[in-house]
Amino acid sequence: MNRSESRSLPLTKRGLNFEMLMWIFTRLTALAMYALILFAIIGALIMGARQDMNLADVLRWGFMPNSPHVQSTDVPDLGPWSTPFWRIVASGLLLIATAHGVHGLVVIADDYIVTPRGRNTVRGISIAFMLMMSFIGLYVIWTS
Repeated sequence: MNRSESRSLPLTKRGLNFEMLMWIFTRLTALAMYALILFAIIGALIMGARQDMNLADVLRWGFMPNSPHVQSTDVPDLGPWSTPFWRIVASGLLLIATAHGVHGLVVIADDYIVTPRGRNTVRGISIAFMLMMSFIGLYVIWTS
């Protein structure tokens, strides 16, 4: 009979390490995305979207709260929608979602790439892609 060994770590080796911090990061960024989306939807409804926008437009605003998303609706005044406050909310949502997604990509890549050099290459490419997409997204949010 083959007796398998326990895979749990002893108490002396448990604790706050990098993997635990990344696990916490993933959970907190997911919660932050939910909170920002809910905040944007409630903000849109308070700002009068319930009279001037259909549900698809309100949800589109919730997932990326920038003023071009309400230009194609029947909202008569775009001033309240294009304030720096909503640009900060959109920037926060963009940065949090990008970091969350790239971290997930790196975790999945680590499961399939076995060599340390390959893992580091994928991590470097992922981080470069994240920075590039974040800068492009911030440029669009703040110049539109």
